Amino acid sequence: MSKMLIFTAPSGAGKTTIVRHLLRTFPELAFSVSATTRPRRPYERDGYDYYFISPAEFQDKVAAGDFVEWEEVYEGLYYGTLHSEIDRLWAAGKHVIFDIEVKGARNLKNAYPAESLVVFVKPPSPEILFERLRARQTEDEESLAKRIARAAVELTYEQSFDRVLLNDDLAQALAEAEAITRDFLNL
Repeated sequence: MSKMLIFTAPSGAGKTTIVRHLLRTFPELAFSVSATTRPRRPYERDGYDYYFISPAEFQDKVAAGDFVEWEEVYEGLYYGTLHSEIDRLWAAGKHVIFDIEVKGARNLKNAYPAESLVVFVKPPSPEILFERLRARQTEDEESLAKRIARAAVELTYEQSFDRVLLNDDLAQALAEAEAITRDFLNL
């Protein structure tokens, strides 16, 4: 049976770093590419980092029932997981790994309770998380303020998931993520 390994956290907690490490470590895993309406960053590739689609196309897919889960994460910016993406990866014989925000993670867990494990990546402290977000320098002040406010709310979801992974020391967090993965996938 194919499974889903879902990593969730507020932006800046380190979930992407952990997911990328697991993808390099476990050939059984394949990354679920989310769809989004947000603008593509210069280093991102369509179909690899995200499926970049227009708001109108996103709404058409919502109306057609094409998403397992979707959300307006920031005003006017939508993200979602397509049924076709999960089907594509399972058809390839892979277990699916997700790097997703907390509400999406909860919705995936509700849609696939038996097949999924949700790991909440916890930063050492809210202050360290907010500093990581500031240090990225990928956003203007208004956008950064929204991201920090959202992260503060998302930190309250910690106990809503199957496992909590503290990302204080990266090497230790990666080793623990590997152990969680091996255990869940029975490797």
